[in-house]
Amino acid sequence: MHRASATCAGVFRLRPQGLTMHIKTSAQNIAASTGAEAKVTIVPMYDAVENQKALADSMRPVLERAADGKVSQALLSGASEDFSFFSEQVPGLYVFLGITPDGQDPAKAAPNHNPKFFVDEKALVVGVRAMSMMALNYLTSGAQVAAK
Repeated sequence: MHRASATCAGVFRLRPQGLTMHIKTSAQNIAASTGAEAKVTIVPMYDAVENQKALADSMRPVLERAADGKVSQALLSGASEDFSFFSEQVPGLYVFLGITPDGQDPAKAAPNHNPKFFVDEKALVVGVRAMSMMALNYLTSGAQVAAK
């Protein structure tokens, strides 16, 4: 009898982190239901980025002032990069800077890594203002938020 094999690879950006075991068990059970075997290897890299609520709450009014009230809370994106490691060691806040020109629907704007991607450079002023104001607020407030 001929045994076929297949290899699947991918990146999982999960919240909560414990879901990786569920993925492994699910893949093995699905394979077993068809008489196959699944060998699942999950290599941990970076955790999904998740802002600390206390720090985010304390910085929201600062961001509101820096961005003239144009602040909204983004859905959890599943972003997974080295920032998550850094924010486990020291307090950190992951924010997005809106760079889509006024009047353009952000949902229809070209994403980064696309040749039609465009940055409204007026947003850079807001970004510098936000970073400066958050740093000053954090350093002068005395409300030191601990790392995770």
